[in-house]
Amino acid sequence: MAFPARPRFTWRLRSRTLPLGRRTLVMGILNVTPDSFSEEHRFPTLTTAVDHALMMLDNGADLIDLGGESTRPNSTPVTPEQEQDRILPVLKALLETRQDTIVSIDTYHASTAERALALGAEIINDVSGLLWDQSMASVLAQHQPGAILMHTRGAPRMWNHLPPLPHADILPLLVSGLAHTLSVARIAGIPRQTIVLDPGFGFGKAGNENFTLLAHFAELHQFALPLLAGISRKRFLTAHLTHPNPHARKDASTAANVAAILSGAHLVRVHDVVSARTAAYVADAILGSAEPAEEVHPSGIRKTPSGQRII
Repeated sequence: MAFPARPRFTWRLRSRTLPLGRRTLVMGILNVTPDSFSEEHRFPTLTTAVDHALMMLDNGADLIDLGGESTRPNSTPVTPEQEQDRILPVLKALLETRQDTIVSIDTYHASTAERALALGAEIINDVSGLLWDQSMASVLAQHQPGAILMHTRGAPRMWNHLPPLPHADILPLLVSGLAHTLSVARIAGIPRQTIVLDPGFGFGKAGNENFTLLAHFAELHQFALPLLAGISRKRFLTAHLTHPNPHARKDASTAANVAAILSGAHLVRVHDVVSARTAAYVADAILGSAEPAEEVHPSGIRKTPSGQRII
């Protein structure tokens, strides 16, 4: 039985568009925080941050996701001003060094999003799915950048205390949460062509709940929108390994990324660009041997490569 063909989209960003679905796009993670969960991927100074971003681009990253606040479990929130002090100088320096870089800003603060867009960011990656700052939706509607909207269950300080989810409730909870986010986006006037959905691995989902989510990832195509998988180095991947090794999270991330791509992920958000690029190459080759993909119009109407409408 062949893997299902991945639908194709044209993703509208602030000042350009990106084709999605022909091949997987790799988003390199750039954390300018002192407390990111991945110690070897913290870049707290301007020089180290820009150098690492350039290295990821040279190694095959299609875009950079720049964040200034850790969202690991039980993390301490920062103010928008603290976040901006961390990320805006890096954004400015990176775009001055390599002007064509597509930068996504990992923030749920509307004021941070607005300032970053004014400096040239193309995408806002809101891990709260428009829930934690009520002004974010209006900022995205006004400036119309690419908008990655994630599902989260609660906030980081709650995650260690959330009750387990019954297996049968995991996907319905996710679908209803994303549907609510899309309703908020529609009412605010955020163009559908700008939206990518992220199911939020690890964001209020514990342990094997994330494997259930990954197993049902393809069912998220019901929204007729592009999908991002952010699985890189998440704790659940290696929590039950009998004989872990120093490379366990990297290897497990590669395996999980392949699974997500074969289920139709259009983008993967990663720490290890080289291994992710290789994994995407293999997974894309497999998908390319399946049936031709459909082009999905922003209205949700699908078209075959010959132009035939599929309702």
